Amino acid sequence: KGKSVAATKGTDPYFFLVQALEEAGLSTSDVTVQNLQHADGRTALENGPVDAWSGLDPIMAGAEQAGAKLFYRNLDFNTYGFLNATESFLAEQPEVAQTVVNAYEKARAWAAENPEETAQILADVAGLDLAVAKTVILERSNLDVDPAPGRKQREVLEKIGPTFVEIGDVADQQQVDDAIAALLDDSLVLKADPAAIKES
Repeated sequence: KGKSVAATKGTDPYFFLVQALEEAGLSTSDVTVQNLQHADGRTALENGPVDAWSGLDPIMAGAEQAGAKLFYRNLDFNTYGFLNATESFLAEQPEVAQTVVNAYEKARAWAAENPEETAQILADVAGLDLAVAKTVILERSNLDVDPAPGRKQREVLEKIGPTFVEIGDVADQQQVDDAIAALLDDSLVLKADPAAIKES
């Protein structure tokens, strides 16, 4: 309470912060939230303008390697990752959308079976220290999940939805409710065929 916390409003780490404060009987009005982009949040933490930073990997793992202390995690506050597309794209190019989901599922299965190689790929492609990439992949990534969006994801969105209204990004709760009701579509992942993606 009374501390300054860096977080990027409207992102998973911000929603994590909101839920963590709520769990402690506080709200964002009990702290000063510095709305900083993720990398800038790390810089602010390391240079002292904020007391804490609600961050995300791999930036967070890099900060820890540089001496920052991870003091709270709660997997129940997961806001999940989604593949997103416009309705017009899905209607006009369903084959392309299905190919993307097929490739994603093939990659997810391969990464789950080859975590060390996945960490090396992440390090190489993202220009990360291998130790940071290993922290992200081996310790903090859960690829063994049901890929079809459903009840759990809807519940998370319903929980964090009011935050969009509170921070002024959405005019009213009805817009949030309407969006959530139409947002999730599991049809492509239920038809996913990783074998359709050939090795190159």
